[in-house]
Amino acid sequence: MTNVINATLYDRLGFNFVRDIVPVASLVRQPALMVVNPSIPAKTVPEFISYAKANASTISYASIGIGSSNHVTGELFKMMTGIDMVHVPYRGGAPALTDLIAGQVQVMFIGPVGSIQYVRNGQLRALAVTTATRSEALPDIPTVGDFVPGFEASSWFGIGAPRSMAPDIADTLNKEINAGLADPKIRARLAELGGIPLAGSPADFGRLIIDEAEKWGRVIQNANVKPA
Repeated sequence: MTNVINATLYDRLGFNFVRDIVPVASLVRQPALMVVNPSIPAKTVPEFISYAKANASTISYASIGIGSSNHVTGELFKMMTGIDMVHVPYRGGAPALTDLIAGQVQVMFIGPVGSIQYVRNGQLRALAVTTATRSEALPDIPTVGDFVPGFEASSWFGIGAPRSMAPDIADTLNKEINAGLADPKIRARLAELGGIPLAGSPADFGRLIIDEAEKWGRVIQNANVKPA
């Protein structure tokens, strides 16, 4: 996902990610959790939206840096809900979570591996997951899209190769990777980490790359995000 964000974020990369790689296989999709400091009275996404609109410009959301997945997810949420939030970039997840727990910032979109322990001990409150469907690891938590129709944001990972790779080699690698993703032990481990296996053909992965590059490009341009 980082590469498709960077395709718009940076003016001069020296390469075109969409053009210059051969899509081999997608691997996994992972939701983020929308988590808030318990001082925020909202217990649902609609309540948060109402609270943010009633307290314009007083809500800050943390990210691990400008152009990170949790940064652009926050901008997508702003764009689709019409609320105003101040972006506060940090140098990594640990300082961002520290300030979120302390109440220096109020909300963050972050992967469950790094945040679920704080939800379980009451230091943070989870409002939703950001994927289009609920997480198997967190089945009781609704999706943002349940309340903001069409909202979807997730981190995803895949394998690409240089454009010179022969198509038959890419197809062979794809089949072996998909076989691994079908393995019950691998699927179970991914589920424990909140991941959703993302099996598909090289063409499927290619379409995902193009669609995501266009989607996040629109968000970056709408929010006028510039690299630090």
